Amino acid sequence: MLYLRSFLFLVLHNFTGMVIGFIAVIIQPILPYSWRWRIVTIWNRLTMVLLRICCGVRFRIVGQRHPELYPCVVMSKHQSTWETMFLQYYFGPVSTILKKELLRIPFFGWGLATLRPIAIDRRNPIQALKDVKSKGLARLKEGNNLLIFPEGTRVPLGTVGNYARSGADIACTAGVPVVPVAHNAAECWPHKHFLKYPGTVTVVIGEPILTEGRDRKQLTEDIKTWIETQISQLPPARKDGKRPWLDEANRAAEQP
Repeated sequence: MLYLRSFLFLVLHNFTGMVIGFIAVIIQPILPYSWRWRIVTIWNRLTMVLLRICCGVRFRIVGQRHPELYPCVVMSKHQSTWETMFLQYYFGPVSTILKKELLRIPFFGWGLATLRPIAIDRRNPIQALKDVKSKGLARLKEGNNLLIFPEGTRVPLGTVGNYARSGADIACTAGVPVVPVAHNAAECWPHKHFLKYPGTVTVVIGEPILTEGRDRKQLTEDIKTWIETQISQLPPARKDGKRPWLDEANRAAEQP
């Protein structure tokens, strides 16, 4: 049954993504950005509905947004595809820092391109850093929030990547707050896994951190500590209570 439900989700998720991607191409030269992102992110919201209906994956939010402090820089843990779908509409309008190759994906990339992302070329890291800052500041000035995954790429469950300072640097330069986000989405939607496991994803939205007078390095460390501490305290997401990654880590620790 788990395979069947995951297959049904995959089919509907891809089909609806193709439809929205096609619509995005049509409306891009016609509608203003404020309307385009609302229409395109219907797919993100629909994905949450399909996950609940097909796979039994729900979510709960701890904390709240503070729209009165927008625009802001959102810095989130990156473990799954789930958070990319959720955060793009929850903090919208938001510009996401992502790999340039994603925009070349038919339908999906077309829709993504209409959301004013910041696409970088990872083959040229020096230029990528410059683009992230200059374009990030421009997007904030336009009124968009900025979504950054400070570890740069998805990391396996139970591991901590290197938190880059670019998010804190942009926030401090622009004088906007940082909103840290922790979650356990990968327990229900593991990266590059076909199966989606029933359960409840917990998303913790931290209080906005004001950046005036803050040191970029220390701010990054504070955000890292907050996110990783929150994740370590989250309850199991999967309905069956299993946490295979944690079991493997414990077995490895017990070996002489």
